[in-house]
Amino acid sequence: MKRESFGGKFAVLVAMVGSAVGLGNLWRFPYLVGRNGGAAFIIVYLVIALIICLPIMLSEEIIGRRSESNVYGAFSKLAPKSKWNIVGIICLITPILIMSFYCVVGGWIIYYLMQSCTFHLVHGGATDPEMFSKLATQTWTPMIYAVIFLFLTGFIISRGVQKGIEKYSKFLMPLLFFCTLGIAIYSMTLPGSSEGLRFLFKPDFSKLSLNAIFEALGQAFFSLSLGSGLVITYSSYIKKNESLVYTAFSTSIMDTIFALLAGMAIMPAVFAFGMEPSQGPSLIFITIPLIFAKMTTGPIVAVIFFFVVFVAAITSSISLLEIVTSFACDQYGWSRKKAVIIITSLVVLPLMVICSLSTGVLSNFAIFGKNIFDLFDYVSANVCMILCALAFVIFVGWKLKYESVEDELSNHGSLRISPALIKTLFFLIKWVAPIAISAIIAMNFI
Repeated sequence: MKRESFGGKFAVLVAMVGSAVGLGNLWRFPYLVGRNGGAAFIIVYLVIALIICLPIMLSEEIIGRRSESNVYGAFSKLAPKSKWNIVGIICLITPILIMSFYCVVGGWIIYYLMQSCTFHLVHGGATDPEMFSKLATQTWTPMIYAVIFLFLTGFIISRGVQKGIEKYSKFLMPLLFFCTLGIAIYSMTLPGSSEGLRFLFKPDFSKLSLNAIFEALGQAFFSLSLGSGLVITYSSYIKKNESLVYTAFSTSIMDTIFALLAGMAIMPAVFAFGMEPSQGPSLIFITIPLIFAKMTTGPIVAVIFFFVVFVAAITSSISLLEIVTSFACDQYGWSRKKAVIIITSLVVLPLMVICSLSTGVLSNFAIFGKNIFDLFDYVSANVCMILCALAFVIFVGWKLKYESVEDELSNHGSLRISPALIKTLFFLIKWVAPIAISAIIAMNFI
């Protein structure tokens, strides 16, 4: 069966950006920028994205397109009769762990979106300080909405690469951009919003510390979805005449632009209404609804905002489910619909139910001091993704031949790309990225 592929350069870009842009862009990036020196932190972030994260992304792209296979099959194909396919197995476990708790968060978002559409959020729910905790600790309501989120993700993936991922990414990503842009313009017109912009962009190099640099590294790493195997999976659908360097650069730039735009949409409003910027779910599910309750146009803005959050969440969940679906279709010859039904119902759904209950009736059940929701989050982000990213750059930098890397980056010599640039990128992949990732692992232990 002929392997599917993206239709063109724009399709590749919106799919890659859609996989990268997620909830972390909406709340974590703006908070880190303001806390760590504003524009000074942004400069550090951009440098790190260029010299560390770009090589990781290129490594995944090279593995994916050269093998034209899923994360497990890629290593089996490029390094047959070796132990490298163990990395592929970890790459299959990672998205399942992430999907299990990500769908729960997606369910919370759909719930808040529905509350916004009925105006209940602004006219009552937003002023209830216990609204979010009541939702998270319930048994059936969050679970039902999580199933809806999982169903929507599975429906898009079952449609295929061009009719599913590409079609919906082409529609959702521009819509996401313009909706976020509209909220940003509105937010910046509020009285007192200038404080929020200063929080984001005023350079304060005195706040730059070693910890701030590692936070910039971690944010860039996770914002671009590196180490999960999704870049390998999506790159296996990239045609041989598309530039991998262009795709990696463009994805990194667009992801950063969206993160900054999201900050301009949220932080000016937070400061305009005298709220304190906070980290995590409290910003989206507690602080922002309170702001909408104080706005005269709050009911309308609330609908647009939570729609934006929903789109950001669904485009990321699509890429996660695609990693495992691609494996099932390639390795077992299943149809997409069969693969999605089996994976979602027999694998993701049971784990998702446990994650949902772990914030409520199972909250007292802990492993290493963490409930199941937090445990899956920690293991996937701080163990699996980091180890896989390290394996990717080592594989491309030390296992693959330089000629193979040059062949992929130059599209078999058809692209006019400087040999010096290829050598520089290969040096970053072989030496700089492994050292940087090893530093992250060391910092995690510390």
